[in-house]
Amino acid sequence: MSNTNELLNIAEWHNGEKEWPPFSDDEMERRHSRMRAIIDEKKIDAALFTSQHNICYFSGWLYFRFGRKYGLVLTQERVTSVASSADGGQPWRRSSADCIAYTDWSRDNFFRAIAKLMPKAKRIGLEFDHVDLEFRDRLQAAFPDAEFIDVAREAARLRMVKSPEEIGLIREAARIAEIGGAVAFSAISAGVREHEVALEVKAAMVREIAKCFCGAELMDSWAWLQSGINTDGAHNPVTNRKLQPGDILSINCFPLIFGYSAALGRTAFCDYASNANVRLWEVNNKVHRRGLELLEPGKRCSDIAKELNEIYREHGLLHRRSFGYGHSGGIISHYYGREPELELREDVDTELEPGMVLSVKPMIMIPENEPGAGGYREHDVLVVTDTGAERLTRFPIGPEHNIIGKIERGRLQLVS
Repeated sequence: MSNTNELLNIAEWHNGEKEWPPFSDDEMERRHSRMRAIIDEKKIDAALFTSQHNICYFSGWLYFRFGRKYGLVLTQERVTSVASSADGGQPWRRSSADCIAYTDWSRDNFFRAIAKLMPKAKRIGLEFDHVDLEFRDRLQAAFPDAEFIDVAREAARLRMVKSPEEIGLIREAARIAEIGGAVAFSAISAGVREHEVALEVKAAMVREIAKCFCGAELMDSWAWLQSGINTDGAHNPVTNRKLQPGDILSINCFPLIFGYSAALGRTAFCDYASNANVRLWEVNNKVHRRGLELLEPGKRCSDIAKELNEIYREHGLLHRRSFGYGHSGGIISHYYGREPELELREDVDTELEPGMVLSVKPMIMIPENEPGAGGYREHDVLVVTDTGAERLTRFPIGPEHNIIGKIERGRLQLVS
């Protein structure tokens, strides 16, 4: 720790040595230079990022908020994270950028730190989709003569096209997600509780991350095993419900590596599935498989969604569709990330480009007391190539593979 000043309000906590980064210096400079070009085009003095995803993208460090404020100031000359002193030297060690820390001794210390980094700024870039009114008012008080310009959309567009280094990391996350899927299939049986399966899946993925990545922070990987009525929402938390024979199941595996995630989701059944279950499952799988085929350069997200709608409509199930058909991948978790202009929805006209990473995840929900009740959802991750898309998750799909109890334990194999 050095250079304590300003009555201990702001300090440089350079404790230890910089830790092993997931990305090269050239990769981080590529991101900074692209953002600096946007700053120059908009005639902005500095960009202040506050979201987990953008601070992670431009520095390599993923913060844990816990009620405090965090930021990253990017100018033409410097990239500096602003962290709480509660985090010690960890934000500096984990960041490719510089970092200063503010203390809790005064409620305005975060804004003092920001002002220290851009004292003469008159045009400041902000993520309008992340800052709240209270933050905006206090920032205006700290910079009374400044004009604020939205840069959230431009930053999201930068993140939409992944570099080879990013794709390599996501590819590993996809592999680890499939390890989680195999563990789930081994753990599922009638009488086992949802949370017990989820705990085994998460533990297996975390152990694999720890084995394969030097210096990785083992945080925020998670798994869901939803059963019965708990499958009706894509993001319903795990419960302690016991699995019953005939239950519809939703298996979801999300390893997180340096802020980057891939996801694997599969519909399955415990012991058996009714004819109504199988019919609905096959329709959803038909939509899923067609979605995998449609991802290629030049395709518009909205056109993909509209074509997939027709399959549901043909089977009288369009009104049972739950949400869009997929979304961006990369720096994403259940509380940050995702680029709204890379969603497979009718109101998104983005054209796919090589290097974009997306999921395909159609879902329908049949209410209780109707034949085949439950939520049917598959989830795969793909990277768009020059000629089509490469599927990164290749876990088996459908009734012939995923009625657990009908398959021989340990026989599960990945298919192309």
